[in-house]
Amino acid sequence: MIRPARPGDVAEIHRLVRELADYEQSLDQVASSEDDLRQSLFGARPAVFALVAEHEGAVAGFALWFLNYSTWTGRHGIYLEDLYVTPARRGNGFGLMLITELARICVERGYGRLEWAVLDWNAPAIGFYGSLGAAVMDGWTVRRLSGPALAALAGRPPG
Repeated sequence: MIRPARPGDVAEIHRLVRELADYEQSLDQVASSEDDLRQSLFGARPAVFALVAEHEGAVAGFALWFLNYSTWTGRHGIYLEDLYVTPARRGNGFGLMLITELARICVERGYGRLEWAVLDWNAPAIGFYGSLGAAVMDGWTVRRLSGPALAALAGRPPG
C-alpha cells in the first residue's frame, strides 16, 4: 500500500534516510534529525512531502519530494529527493508503486516533469529508472553551494 506519510512515520523515515545514506557511502554527511524531518514534513508551512510504502503494517520504503518549477514549460514539477526501499522488501514492486504514484500526482495536478538524480555508480537504480523510460539528462552537471562556500557567497557584498 502506498500512502502519504503521517507524523507517526517520521522516526522510521529518518531511519531509512540514514540507511540510504549508508548505502550511498555518505552516512557521515547526514546532519538532519527526526525533528528536522518532522518540521519539514508537518510544520506550519511544509514544502517537503513524502509517500510511504507499507507492508504488513511496517514502512517498507519511502519517496520524499518537493515542487520545482520550469520557466520553459511554465509549470511546476516534482523533484524526487529520495526513493528508497529496504533491502528485505526490494523486488516486490514497492519502488515502482512509489514512483508510479508520483507520476500520477504529476499528471493529476498538471505538473510537467518528474525529475531526480541518481549516483552514476548505482547500476540497479539506473537500470530501474531506464526501464521506466526516464531520460538521461546528458550535458547537464549538478552544482551545489553549501557550508563555507554558501556562507562566503551570502556574505559577499553585491556588485
